Amino acid sequence: MAGTARTVGIKDVAREAGVSVGTVSNVINQPDRVSPATLQHVRGVIERLGYVRSESARQLRAGRSRIMALLVLDMGNPFFVDIARGAERTARAAGLGVMVCNSDQNAEDEADYLALFAEQRVRGVLVTPADPSGANLREFRRHGIPYVLVDRVAGEDGPEGDGAGDGAGTGAGCSVSVDDVVGGSLAIRHLTATGHRTFAYVSGPSHLQQVRDRREGALLALAEAGLPASALREISVERLDVASGRDAGSRLLGLPDRPTAVFCANDLLALGVLQALYTAGVRVPDDMAIVGYDDIEFAAAATVPLTSVRQPAVTLGARAAELLLEETGDQAEDHRHEHLVLQPELVVRRSSLTPR
Repeated sequence: MAGTARTVGIKDVAREAGVSVGTVSNVINQPDRVSPATLQHVRGVIERLGYVRSESARQLRAGRSRIMALLVLDMGNPFFVDIARGAERTARAAGLGVMVCNSDQNAEDEADYLALFAEQRVRGVLVTPADPSGANLREFRRHGIPYVLVDRVAGEDGPEGDGAGDGAGTGAGCSVSVDDVVGGSLAIRHLTATGHRTFAYVSGPSHLQQVRDRREGALLALAEAGLPASALREISVERLDVASGRDAGSRLLGLPDRPTAVFCANDLLALGVLQALYTAGVRVPDDMAIVGYDDIEFAAAATVPLTSVRQPAVTLGARAAELLLEETGDQAEDHRHEHLVLQPELVVRRSSLTPR
């Protein structure tokens, strides 16, 4: 029975190459300090022996990880895929890698991943919180690992801990978010401008601040148009996915006084609603207009191209990673927490274009 293969270490390379351990280290980390002949010789030995540098050992010596973690609510949502893409571009440019994990909107899974990040002593964490109480992040904070909130404002009630809603006074760290109140207003202003007077809002889990902010913006736009808050009927769902959108669409069709327009808290919900209406023979936008949120790639490719409020997802991820690099870099002592709020924009397509 064959034994377990022994891992080749730096001492093995030095012995085989007939050089010192320090020379091998220079070949790996500071090749400009080694003569071309020695460099070629040692690299040949490294390749022949199959030596791979131990990143964990390097981290212990350097005291700094080359991995940042990204924990999102739902990797099945292309919005979060784009956030990951932006974070990865920034990290790679700085010579770092990104560990991407999915909490699946579950507070327990979030806690498990945060514990894993602490064990691995990652460079820092980019996180869209799933735990409405904020207890997971309060626990994680004691490890001294920096984190940046993504698609959430630091200091909002819940995730930052004290419920004071003080914006930045809780010491939680940096955040990068989008003004979802403005986004909700953009959606309803567009619908009122095309003649609609009755609306449905397909929301998501009520503990998500983004969902509440988009509703607040919708109500502000109604007030601007001289319409009562009762003109917006909320259809709540437990998850922000296509299946929940189909369920919401079925419930929408069952309303006795059906609204003429529907605004959805994200594009996956909107696509599900669109499927339900199409199956029932309801014409979009002739019988009912639809506006989504996020402007994921599938929005433009839908059977009826979807009007959506665009969030700059790639920029969200990139800016969050930049803030984390600033906080963990050589000038970390000069870092000051920032709370960046980006602006959404409305992308109008056929799903909402029929004037009434």
